[in-house]
Amino acid sequence: MTGSESRAAEAGFQTRAIHAGQEPDPLTGAVVPPIYQVSTYAQDGVGGLRGGYEYSRSGNPTRTALETCLAALEAPGVETAAALAFASGLAAEDTLIRTVCRPGDHAVIPDDAYGGTFRLFSKVAGPWGVEHTPAPVADPQAVARAIIPGRTRLIWVETPTNPLLGIADISALAQVAHDAGALLVVDSTFASPYLQQPLGLGADVVVHSTTKYLGGHSDVIGGALVATDEALTERLRFHQNAMGAVPGPFDCWLVLRGIKTLGVRMDRHCENARVIADLLLRHPAVSEVMWPGLAMHPGHEIARRQMRDFGGMVSFRVSGGEQAALDVCARTRVFTLGESLGGVESLIEHPGRMTHASAAGSALEVPADLVRLSVGIESAEDLVADLAMALG
Repeated sequence: MTGSESRAAEAGFQTRAIHAGQEPDPLTGAVVPPIYQVSTYAQDGVGGLRGGYEYSRSGNPTRTALETCLAALEAPGVETAAALAFASGLAAEDTLIRTVCRPGDHAVIPDDAYGGTFRLFSKVAGPWGVEHTPAPVADPQAVARAIIPGRTRLIWVETPTNPLLGIADISALAQVAHDAGALLVVDSTFASPYLQQPLGLGADVVVHSTTKYLGGHSDVIGGALVATDEALTERLRFHQNAMGAVPGPFDCWLVLRGIKTLGVRMDRHCENARVIADLLLRHPAVSEVMWPGLAMHPGHEIARRQMRDFGGMVSFRVSGGEQAALDVCARTRVFTLGESLGGVESLIEHPGRMTHASAAGSALEVPADLVRLSVGIESAEDLVADLAMALG
């Protein structure tokens, strides 16, 4: 870590977001890291690498800038912290599973996991020989009961979960995982590093879909892993290169661009989500509201303890069943019907038929009357009016 990188690591979150890994270009003085759109690098003799770069699958300066910034955000001041960027969140997850697990191993996953994560474990890792057991990650004792002694290698949690907005006690689950000789993996995509930093609470690996809040503008696909154990990160780095699911330099540049405004965007996402949750609580067409910021949310106290704020994701159930939920999704005009989340624009979706369709018929099937909102940063009064109209 250079002197400037050390100073950035000690600074506040938003300062790190703007400066960590992003020193002005020494050749031109450009304040934004260049896009190194290059596949190969000239060597000063055989093995004489300039700056350690030889081929952009193995390393690229724009990707290095992103990885340095992500490590500084997730584990400020921890010299062993390292981040690895990937072509998508699922590419990051797949690399982690294949690095840590072998055929015959076992993982515990959330009983309301993201549909893509469930598909990866059930349809890809499963046939390879890695078994999984769903468990309610809000209940550490239930997670402990799902462990298979000697075989469980990963306890995989989301907090908040997707799409039911459950909250996991990271510190408690770290103890459960480590007592079993397993790693605790936290998918912190819904929270972003601004709201939650799981490594400081005992997690071993943090997973992000950088497509979401980190990128923040619905214009890039990416993923990341962050860890502090040097031996683990070296194994992950080897597989990152060997498996090759790395992001291009422009994708890395777009995520870096998004990170610069992450803090101010997340403040607005949370503020708007609070207003929307209040509307939904009072609306007669809504039977249940799921947002960790509500005092009646079962994970509210834990979320208040381990998060800066409660996030921009809100889910709710509609009185009248599936068709009523589909009708609400069809009627909005400011909320755009679409998958994904975390962009500046507000999105609405029906998880049962969209993001979580792969879980249909399984123990992870979501309620048919569920609607998920990614609350953007538009004017709150416009969002309220649009959703009130859609709810009728």
